[in-house]
Amino acid sequence: MVQAPVITICVGATKAGTSWVYQQMAAHPDCEFRTIKELHYFDTLAAGSADKRIQKLRGEKALLKQRLAAASVTRQIDLQRRIADLRDWISVLSQPPANYEAYRHFLTKGRAAQAVVGDVTPAYATLPEATLRRIAEMSEDVRILYLMRDPVARMWSHVRMLALRKADDAGFERAAATIFDTCVAKDPLMEARGDYAGALAKLRAVVRQDRLLVMFSEELMTAAGMAQLWQFLGLAAVETDFSVRVFEGKPLAQTPDQRARARAALWPQYEQVALAFPTLPVAWRNSMKEVAA
Repeated sequence: MVQAPVITICVGATKAGTSWVYQQMAAHPDCEFRTIKELHYFDTLAAGSADKRIQKLRGEKALLKQRLAAASVTRQIDLQRRIADLRDWISVLSQPPANYEAYRHFLTKGRAAQAVVGDVTPAYATLPEATLRRIAEMSEDVRILYLMRDPVARMWSHVRMLALRKADDAGFERAAATIFDTCVAKDPLMEARGDYAGALAKLRAVVRQDRLLVMFSEELMTAAGMAQLWQFLGLAAVETDFSVRVFEGKPLAQTPDQRARARAALWPQYEQVALAFPTLPVAWRNSMKEVAA
């Protein structure tokens, strides 16, 4: 009998290396991850927005089908796998709400004897404590990974991502400046995505200590960091190419004024995380020194 898998849920934070770690886990020979990185299952349930989500996924599936004919044979295989995953996921979202068995079946479909399956959706970190408890208890062995990145760098990366979606090259810098101003003014969604202190408090209240791994992205992307992750998941270490970057985004330097305003706005996050983790990565310590100066 094939042993039940470890279900790994990576809950964030946004722009803290979740796409990179998803690719590392998906490439591990003892992991089985579907081609949809962010399933957004539990936040979709919380918002009651399954129909909207299904419509978006159907649009993506139709677009991929259009690309099949012109694709190379290798690319066709990748597209067909993605289309099949989208079809299966739409089926899960079309069922009655909170069908955790259908969710678990989606994660494990196609698995042979791989020890780990999972879902990498940063938005889950913004969910209430009761929902995070349901996630942690939905199966016998659920392990939660929470990633943090230097708050100023994370915010600016998030800003650039949103600006690129909203503007062409000519308007990119202007869009970034506008979005940044909104963030500093405490936009609720952006603030929630970077609320490390709040997420840590919720996770520590509902997840067993041995089933929760909190890591800094600056330390994750090292040999020692990946060794810690593989040990947490109960997997053998594999070679990692740290030169690969995922979704780095369009480059744009912050102005000195923007950086100063971001540090001031995010100072409570630095303080709260420092209380829980006295030994912070260099990037964090440097940002805190800049504020102190």
